[in-house]
Amino acid sequence: MSVPVSFLYLKGQDVSVITNTIDVYSNSSINGTSKFNAMAGSMGALGGDISSSFVNPAGIGVFIANDVNLTLGVNSSKNTTNFAGTALNYTINKTDINNAGGVLSLNLGDMSSKWKFINIGFNYSNQSIEDYSQSAGNANIKMIDNTDPLKPINYQYQGHAYNRYGNLAKSNFVLGANYDNKIYLGAGLNFHNASITQYDTANFHSDMDNTSLDYNKQYTPYDEQSNGFSANIGIIAKVNNQFRLGAAIETPTWWTIDRVFNEYTYTQDNSYGEDRKLTTPMKATLSAAFVPSKNFSLNVDYIQGITKPKYKEYGVAEQELNDFFNDAYKNSSEIRVGAEYRISDFRLRGGYAYQGNNFDNISILTYNDNGSTSNQNYSNLFVGKRNIIGAGIGYDFKAFYIDASYQNISSEYSSPFLQGSADFNSGYFNGGYDVNSDAYAVSKVKNNRNNFFVTLGWRF
Repeated sequence: MSVPVSFLYLKGQDVSVITNTIDVYSNSSINGTSKFNAMAGSMGALGGDISSSFVNPAGIGVFIANDVNLTLGVNSSKNTTNFAGTALNYTINKTDINNAGGVLSLNLGDMSSKWKFINIGFNYSNQSIEDYSQSAGNANIKMIDNTDPLKPINYQYQGHAYNRYGNLAKSNFVLGANYDNKIYLGAGLNFHNASITQYDTANFHSDMDNTSLDYNKQYTPYDEQSNGFSANIGIIAKVNNQFRLGAAIETPTWWTIDRVFNEYTYTQDNSYGEDRKLTTPMKATLSAAFVPSKNFSLNVDYIQGITKPKYKEYGVAEQELNDFFNDAYKNSSEIRVGAEYRISDFRLRGGYAYQGNNFDNISILTYNDNGSTSNQNYSNLFVGKRNIIGAGIGYDFKAFYIDASYQNISSEYSSPFLQGSADFNSGYFNGGYDVNSDAYAVSKVKNNRNNFFVTLGWRF
């Protein structure tokens, strides 16, 4: 299925709003402990790790001892952007405390009761969402401003950049229970925070004064400070000593977004503030685990989005966004596989995850390398399929433990930019001059992330 061009013609929107709706506000790949990351987040039917509460809160019910841990992350993200035969690279390196959490395990101590443990857990996860992709110029792409027919201005496209700064964090409060060492139950409350500063800038050469200047897209740069809430419940059941099944559901995340943006006119530039409310998709998770012995465990998770993103409609902007998501968005699925092997006190771990695309094929009016335009079809516009590979080791000192892991996340997507309509005052602006284009320029972006994590934990 292809969505026709009219649905993408978001007259007053920068397309980074669409990207951030999926990549930030609907993000399910939040960092966790080294063990969680090494197993690619696949723990839905195993539990026993504080970060498993992100997938299935019933995993907290598996604990039989108190546990606290802290995780340091060294994160590297590289974008390779190809446009008009030129590739540009940019790498961002960050080091931070990516995760901290703990579980208080209460042994009920009543031998006559089948309720064995009540556990209380808390987990905090944090990650940078800084991202930068720069597309090369193309002298064949030219636009003409005929506002004054006696003095038309010719603009030549010379380059473009998306630049995003910010952080995404999630705090998770969980209650878990163990019934007869066969049924584990859990419920969690999740508090989300996001901070985004987003730039959309293009460089044009003007023949009016023979200058090459940066122009800002209408309504950019913008800042968003956001808070969200969701809840999840889950269950893990031991079918027998070797097999476990899990199921969990997470409500939509209800976001409140405080947004400040720039608006440009021919006479002045102004900053405005507005509130937005966004509901991101509900998710369901089914899990299965195979534990043939105390030395080996294998887990498989299947995560499915159930609903679509939806903005509360205060005006035309939110209505356009909702119309686009209703027509172009599809509920993506994700599969995760993780395993752990124990050799005495050593732990060896590995995992793989695959997340599908969030959009149907979309057709838009696109610039060709020779400067002409044509409708082209894209299967990975804004965001693409994501592959995650994890590997890790650990050592259990009985009371203390240390885990280390490596994680690679790769994706490819097509990034549209440059389009802006004079009719809706949504082009690129600089000093009272604006550049408008009916067509999009579309670059190909390969994102590759290499992350390293170390977790120190105390079990008592």
